[in-house]
Amino acid sequence: MNYRHAFHAGNFADLVKHAALLRLLAGLTRAGGPLTVIDTHAGRGLYDLAGAEARKSGEAEAGIAKLLAAGDAPAEFAPLRKAVADLNGGGETRRYPGSPWLIAEALRPADRYVACELRREEHDALREVLKGRGPAVRTLNADGYEAAVRECPASGRVLVLIDPPFERPDDYVRIVDTLAALKAKNPAVQALVWLPIKDLETLDSFLRDLEDDVAAPMLAAECRVKPLSDPMKMNGCALVLVGGPDVAAPFAAICGWVAEALGAGGGHRVYALAPQ
Repeated sequence: MNYRHAFHAGNFADLVKHAALLRLLAGLTRAGGPLTVIDTHAGRGLYDLAGAEARKSGEAEAGIAKLLAAGDAPAEFAPLRKAVADLNGGGETRRYPGSPWLIAEALRPADRYVACELRREEHDALREVLKGRGPAVRTLNADGYEAAVRECPASGRVLVLIDPPFERPDDYVRIVDTLAALKAKNPAVQALVWLPIKDLETLDSFLRDLEDDVAAPMLAAECRVKPLSDPMKMNGCALVLVGGPDVAAPFAAICGWVAEALGAGGGHRVYALAPQ
């Protein structure tokens, strides 16, 4: 599979991921020393919702367009709504910010950001989107799993975003291995992992591997937008926060609203994992 996020930018899963990411960044940048953020699968950083891909899928219309028009969205979505409005100058929503744009906008002058993207074409676009932001913002045309461990400082505050396209059969294994290596190198590392939900067996197997191999407090949040009746389709998404603060309430608000407002017959749950 050749995954292209341009078809999916601004969909329900992006809303979950980006609202949660901005909630974490707000806490990490409110106080404390310098922060390093590493993004393992950054993509191109900015997406054209008026482009052929977005128009063909219609996922942004069913996602970010509905969020911006909603009068009942919880406060946890306010930073994302503002970011999208600011990007579009308060006018028609023609562009959607990927994680690199949101991260770069949120960081302070003393913070550091490393955005990794393996595909050459996507990396070149990403580099253009982030150019001019100074030496503290870097892009790497590299394997994000390997780069995350290599670039992670041995001490200090670090947030790693792991959001692969899951087009490789070993992505789940590599996520677990990467998280274990990161925590061994710097126990203070926090990580946010995004996952698709197709069937609960795959998700539960991954979570069990995390509990076995990663020694850190972990929180899982599931957002299901449809019943789990077809394992060939993305029926929802999940987040796993490794080593972070207690954000069960905001993550529940995010997942709950998306499941109810944008889904049909799904649901949500947030729960702690128990490392072995």
